[in-house]
Amino acid sequence: MSVERTVEDHYSHGTLIATIEAALAASGIDPEAVTVADLAPVDEFHIGGRAATVDLAGKLALAPSDRALDVGSGLGGASRFFADEFGCAVTGIDLTAEYVATARTLSERVGLGERNTFEHASALAMPFGDASFDAAYMLHVGMNIAAKTELFTETARVLVPGGRLGIYDVMRTGDGEIVYPVPWAETGETSFVASPEDYRAALESASLDLQEEQNRRDWALEFFRTLRAKAAGADGPPPLGIHILMGERAGKKVANMLRCVTAGIIAPVQIIARKPG
Repeated sequence: MSVERTVEDHYSHGTLIATIEAALAASGIDPEAVTVADLAPVDEFHIGGRAATVDLAGKLALAPSDRALDVGSGLGGASRFFADEFGCAVTGIDLTAEYVATARTLSERVGLGERNTFEHASALAMPFGDASFDAAYMLHVGMNIAAKTELFTETARVLVPGGRLGIYDVMRTGDGEIVYPVPWAETGETSFVASPEDYRAALESASLDLQEEQNRRDWALEFFRTLRAKAAGADGPPPLGIHILMGERAGKKVANMLRCVTAGIIAPVQIIARKPG
């Protein structure tokens, strides 16, 4: 089985829409009258959730006329936020067919079907022409892709000259072994966590100019402290959350990731780059 197929299998759920609808209903939300904000707890599958997306959005300075590309769009949460907040058109691509189908359904439900489109495709072979997008971004995507230079070269190809790229990935920031499973991989066979230095080298090879880099470890630890406090409440974790996406071992995956972040082995790092022109 190819790495990409294994990655898709890792993220596939089986009954995702039905599970999300049930969780919405249990939260007192009508699944047929849902909003972008209602969906945020489940469809922002990265450290920091919606807050991290908002921070990245502020760096990309999107305008209503922009065409944005969401690389590894998941359930489409960031795509919906960008389209709703800035009025721009956002196209998402993802390896997981069930995620793509779910993203399309949820965007239709919140009234963003015309501004959000989603394609089942590989980030290493995007089905778009050269210079198709004004901006691109990826949130927790590179950890499943070994070929970082090819990833950024392909992203640069579809960006217009002067186009912006936002990256928010878990990166290796210290020595030590990553303990599995983690949210993005069951084993090390599909985990390709790289250092910020590796990312910078790959961006340079793809002729993308680094604009800004920020290690967000401390912010992430505070996010996890808040998350654990909520989960420890009398009622346990809320019905709607990213634990839906991680299955029965969600607690172990998050605990392993948090252990590695706390030890300084990994951290979420945000990078802003630009295509010359």
